[in-house]
Amino acid sequence: MTYFTGMVAAVPTANKDKYAAHVAAAWKLFKSYGATRMVETWGVDVPRGKVTDFYGAVNAGEDETIAFSWIEWPDKATADASWQRMQDDPAMKDLPEMPFDGSRMIFGGFAPIYDAGTRNGAGYYQGFLLAVPEKNKTLYAEMADKGWKISEKGGAIGMIENWGEDVPSGKVTDFYRATKAEKGEVPMFSWTAWPDRATCDAASKTMEAEMDDMDDMDISDIPFDGMRMMWAGFEPLFDSAKAA
Repeated sequence: MTYFTGMVAAVPTANKDKYAAHVAAAWKLFKSYGATRMVETWGVDVPRGKVTDFYGAVNAGEDETIAFSWIEWPDKATADASWQRMQDDPAMKDLPEMPFDGSRMIFGGFAPIYDAGTRNGAGYYQGFLLAVPEKNKTLYAEMADKGWKISEKGGAIGMIENWGEDVPSGKVTDFYRATKAEKGEVPMFSWTAWPDRATCDAASKTMEAEMDDMDDMDISDIPFDGMRMMWAGFEPLFDSAKAA
């Protein structure tokens, strides 16, 4: 079953090109360990939130940009084995110097609980982080299906919702702190793929207008705390599916 390593980092904006070079070099190693794809995206529309946001998730500074990325594996076993190989691989020393503060990067292992459309051909992504009560896993997947139908109508080409299965607690930052997860809640790492930003922005405006017309909408059945969900817009920076 497909498995993802999801990551969020704060990268000095001035180091964008260095970061792209670093991830391109890292991909060669991950591919040799069995990874099937790696996608790195660069934040271009990252709003500030009242409760949570991507900046707070990684303690980002004013001169830093949010990177939202993932490595795709054929299964969890392959992903788990790769991390041990990485520690023992002398080739790690040949990678370009890490152009960001790795101590503030958050990462974890995630398995899809909802996957629709395609992950190919995206020119823009909406990335999401949130925490969902473990007991509401099925309800959340059902809600995701409804959300996909609305997004697809607006022009989205794909959507995937990933459930945290191996999410470590960090010394400085982690997914639990980022989403203010409570006891019994599981972090989610998810995204919607769009052909371009213009299509996404137009669909968002349409959905906002429809929400404004639904004054009597009952949000009590939403299976998570929406106030702690964060989202942002990202442009592809590196996609191994397109790399030479």
